Amino acid sequence: MTPTMTSTAIDTFIAPPCLAQIQILYEDEAILAIDKPSGLLSLSGKNPLNLDSVHYRLVQDFADARLLHRLDFGTSGIILVARNKHINGLLTQQFQNRSVTKTYQALLMGKLSTDSGVIDAPIAKDAALFPRLKICELEGKSAMTEYKVLSYCEQTDLSRVQFTPITGRTHQLRLHSQHLGHPILGCDLYGGIVDGREPVSRMMLHAQSLAFTHPLTGGDMQINCPCPF
Repeated sequence: MTPTMTSTAIDTFIAPPCLAQIQILYEDEAILAIDKPSGLLSLSGKNPLNLDSVHYRLVQDFADARLLHRLDFGTSGIILVARNKHINGLLTQQFQNRSVTKTYQALLMGKLSTDSGVIDAPIAKDAALFPRLKICELEGKSAMTEYKVLSYCEQTDLSRVQFTPITGRTHQLRLHSQHLGHPILGCDLYGGIVDGREPVSRMMLHAQSLAFTHPLTGGDMQINCPCPF
């Protein structure tokens, strides 16, 4: 489902019920790492019908839980959560310093012409496109993504790709895939749904690994979450 736009650019999207459960991948006194299901908001929306979210569910059991980053509604996979304000501040510095490494797996439409590379395409907001964003050299903020093809599927004309975002812009992987000419399968905003192709139940984008420094121990941490598609 796609959010719709009114003349005042208000997001009228109502999320359908998500029956899938959040899975805790790692837990200690400072942090949580969870597996967000596709079809669940990261944060509750302004509309009371969009109350259900990762954050809403977590605070039922972890009262001071704070999401350090978000995943789009249709994206599944790892979200890192601080269990208090102090830990949130320490880990936020790592995200700001780009010392956190995230990898994603996606199914892209068509066969890429190169097996690996870096996408360098600035991303900008545009009220006329809401809720979509755009690639814009003049107005956009720097956005860079490394990609590597893992496999090709000739029967379905799809490419399985690993993404490593260098920056963390909203919709970055979805826009950069479209910019390559190979949208993410199931992405309703950026060309991943095509008439004549068998419909899919979700967007084929998954956050599969997250590497960072533990805010209390100083040890190297890597959380992994196998791709479900």
